[in-house]
Amino acid sequence: MKYAKNILETIGNTPLVKINKLTKEIDALVLAKVETFNPGNSVKDRMAVKMIEDAEADGRLKPGGTIIEGTSGNTGMGLALAAIVKGYKLICVISDKQSKEKMDILRAVGARVVVCPTDVEPTDPRSYYSVSKRLATETENAWYVNQYDNPSNAIAHYEQTAPEIWEQTEGKITHFVVGVGTGGTISGVAKYLKEKNPNVKIWGIDTYGSVFKKYHETGIFDENEIYSYITEGIGEDILPKNVDFSLIDGFTKVTDKDAAVYTRKLALEEGIFVGNSAGAAIKGLLQLKEHFKPEDVVVVLFHDSGSRYVGKMFNDDWMRERGFLEEEVTKALDLIKDHQDKPLVIVRTEELVSHAIERLKKYKISQIPVIDTTGFVGSIDETDLFRSYVEDKNIADKPIKDIMGKPYPIVKASTSMEEISKLINKDNQAVLVELENGKHHIVTKHDIISSIK
Repeated sequence: MKYAKNILETIGNTPLVKINKLTKEIDALVLAKVETFNPGNSVKDRMAVKMIEDAEADGRLKPGGTIIEGTSGNTGMGLALAAIVKGYKLICVISDKQSKEKMDILRAVGARVVVCPTDVEPTDPRSYYSVSKRLATETENAWYVNQYDNPSNAIAHYEQTAPEIWEQTEGKITHFVVGVGTGGTISGVAKYLKEKNPNVKIWGIDTYGSVFKKYHETGIFDENEIYSYITEGIGEDILPKNVDFSLIDGFTKVTDKDAAVYTRKLALEEGIFVGNSAGAAIKGLLQLKEHFKPEDVVVVLFHDSGSRYVGKMFNDDWMRERGFLEEEVTKALDLIKDHQDKPLVIVRTEELVSHAIERLKKYKISQIPVIDTTGFVGSIDETDLFRSYVEDKNIADKPIKDIMGKPYPIVKASTSMEEISKLINKDNQAVLVELENGKHHIVTKHDIISSIK
């Protein structure tokens, strides 16, 4: 009988799948190494088990111990599977930008999940790097994995992932393209492939807000490049020891929007339901198309499963809120469809200014139309309100009509985006859109900017 003695024995031997529709403009054979076929649904299963086995072998991880790691979710899943089979406890420290699905999955497989803020320096005591290290010192019989600097990470891919790719392509691989986070995958695979054939080119996919590309090209660690970004699983604000820049031929950066859009394209056009970093990888590959020739065999690695991003990249509302949804905005009705079902926030001429201030705060808005019994007669704008307050501290107890500005222009739902843009200027901050049912909705400068693709 053929069976695995436990779930860990099913890790590896993931398929290579030809990409067909998305790579039509690339004159080369493009194959995806789809790592979602691993039991934990990501490439991280490989290195998670390797790191644990190596720590067991040299005594860093002792029987009944607690494994502690800072993770974007996938490494945590691999560690969790190994912890279950081998009898360890697991604490996963994760940043709050990671998807809820990742956190729920980690809890489902028995991990304790500690959530830390994303927008802090790596050295900040609240960062998931710092919290991981602190918990490791405070927890009895604990082992801190440190996937970023743990050499077993890259070794796993040198011993497993790369030989699989070499064998599956019969040694014909010419380019390897992969997102770079901890650096283990790209460095381990690159070392093996270049030993087999020094001419194989290795390309890393980076994201805006990360330091890898500039550091590789200039040797400069530029802190000005570090800022918050949405793409998960790739890019860093540190230089992990596992990133061997000498083995990498180049980097290309992919925007958050492109990564999200191409994640969905992979599902819709190739039937490959994979995660956010896969979208970045395939878009990065398209950006590198001039490097490929007809006889080339290009392998791109897809890290994880789309199931971990159902509430994000695969959610229309989430995509729309960030301006990532590829929707054509041409008229007034397109601009208001996201809030068409919500009532228009208004204030009346005889109400007090304090009432307008309360509504601005409550609804987190910047402009409010003013009405009386005849209809729209004025407007309140937070900038004008602030200016009036500076001039007169008693303004809150005055009626709206004493400080209101001119009423906003009213346009039909079919009015073009171009015409609406002309109406919004420094003297007029919004327009009102009249619907067929007689109701009105507001369009602001923010709505115009958000619609720009």
